[in-house]
Amino acid sequence: MAAPFTVLIPARLASTRLPDKPLADIGGKPMVVRVAERAAQSGAARVVVAADNARIRDACAAHGVQALLTRADHPSGSDRLAEACALLGLDGDDIVVNVQGDEPLIEPGLIDAVAALLPQTPAASMGTAAHAIETVEEFRNPNVVKVVLGAAGMALTFSRAPIPWWRDGFAQGIAALPAQPAPLRHVGLYSYRAGFLRAYPALPVAPLEQCEALEQLRALWHGHRIAVHVTRHAPGPGVDTPEDLARVRALIG
Repeated sequence: MAAPFTVLIPARLASTRLPDKPLADIGGKPMVVRVAERAAQSGAARVVVAADNARIRDACAAHGVQALLTRADHPSGSDRLAEACALLGLDGDDIVVNVQGDEPLIEPGLIDAVAALLPQTPAASMGTAAHAIETVEEFRNPNVVKVVLGAAGMALTFSRAPIPWWRDGFAQGIAALPAQPAPLRHVGLYSYRAGFLRAYPALPVAPLEQCEALEQLRALWHGHRIAVHVTRHAPGPGVDTPEDLARVRALIG
């Protein structure tokens, strides 16, 4: 039997590109409720939204979704989830999966796969996911985060740069993808042991994390290991812009 786990969904009202993003209507329901409903189709023992505003909490309550009101001044989603763990009494080896509040098409099976990584990999402090990059344009794009794995399926590093760098193949520029190892796109879905998550905000910010603007590099910088599930299929589109929202609305109806 799979180990029980809790899904936490951080939801922040402020968004530069899409104001009030968690409350954006998708087929008659707020986006954050859509995310919670998808997460509830996984094997999670419970799904909880960690909100920074009472409007989000109240919208969740109106649709039967459990939500906690957390501080509005957290610098990152990890800090918000650490507070949520404390409020829920989660600690030690309790498994927590962080599902982003702007992923209304998240696959429940992918949540289960990432949750299963930590019980299967005692040496890892975190779990996450990745899938194969299929185009040169994606590989070049700094908004597409890449991850390189070791033999045991642990992350060696994450970067916005095109890695692995094919020395001979890229001598005249990036015209094709390296075959071995195949480049992987990181999927922003994480699992943690609650004890690690509660301690994580106290870790000093890493220079590499600041340089790349990738928070997961803090864990690697301080010697923690991140297990990676490689999925065959890219997840459905997330929502960052009005155009993304229109696309998801068309898919959900």
